[in-house]
Amino acid sequence: MSIALTRPTARRFGLRWLWVTPLVLVAALIAGTAIGETSIPIDTILKVLANQLLGSDYPVDRIDEGIIWNYRLSRAVVAACCGTSLALAGVVLQALLRNPLADPYLMGISAGASTGAVAVAVAGLGAGMLSLSLGAFAGALLAFGIVVMLAHAANSGVGGGRGVQAAGAIILAGIAGSQLFNALTAFIITKSASAEQARGIMFWLMGNLSGVRWADATLAVPAALFGLVVCLWHRRSLDAFTFGADSAASMGIAVRPVRGMLIIAMALVTAVMVSIVGAIGFVGLVIPHAMRFIVGSQHTRLIPATALAGAVFLIGSDILSRTLVSGQVLPIGVITSLIGAPAFALILVRGKRH
Repeated sequence: MSIALTRPTARRFGLRWLWVTPLVLVAALIAGTAIGETSIPIDTILKVLANQLLGSDYPVDRIDEGIIWNYRLSRAVVAACCGTSLALAGVVLQALLRNPLADPYLMGISAGASTGAVAVAVAGLGAGMLSLSLGAFAGALLAFGIVVMLAHAANSGVGGGRGVQAAGAIILAGIAGSQLFNALTAFIITKSASAEQARGIMFWLMGNLSGVRWADATLAVPAALFGLVVCLWHRRSLDAFTFGADSAASMGIAVRPVRGMLIIAMALVTAVMVSIVGAIGFVGLVIPHAMRFIVGSQHTRLIPATALAGAVFLIGSDILSRTLVSGQVLPIGVITSLIGAPAFALILVRGKRH
């Protein structure tokens, strides 16, 4: 890694802080549920949770119960899953590609999802049988497949054994794929979209949690857990890849299959999240660097810290998107970019000084 954002003092914490992770996550979820244009008392939230999860019969206003259970809590859960997944994908790609600027959208997934969503919503692809989320997921997989073929054609492959060359081929193929699908998205919108459709699509492209419900959470939660388990299972391999593919091979790691499997797993998880909420920038780029600065580069600590930080960051960003402008909900990607760009600049400056 060309940016070493570690501190010797970070290693003192070890794994002792992990027991607070569920408490921090629960607190963030409750905050995401309680805070909005209309604030809801925490005791009301707890009563609704008891009624819904434990079958209790606390008297609660029906409107408040609907807001809490059907709107805000499901939205907070999806935000947490999306933040966790994008941040973990950033950790994995930065380690595998040894590029500090690698993020989940490097492989053309966001651009492909955008094209798929626009093709369904504007061009009518699927004749009404495909939802916007399914179209986005299909477009993300198509874009990733093209990137894989381009990288393979460059004689590297997704799991190419020559570390620097393979990483460079994937990055360049991702850039080419992104440009191709961004051009297709712009062409479809320009040719077929009305002004109202264009506005709705642009809102979705910048990240939108307004329409998520529990049906979306049933997809987001398993995807996030899958990504977390994969990362934790391969934490030692990721430590080895940090020093290069040759070093990983010398430690007995099957470089080609492990790299390929990790990239494909992160691509699938990212595709699921993008299909649900659209493209949300800077989470997979900034959060891993910030956590390296706090807990160090060892992935046993870095992975859980990044997963928690990503979840809390996106829940907090969603709160800001709903409260920053009175009477209006901003695209969450606007908030993450406004926070993430200065934060990344600060990390870069401080990383150079340490």
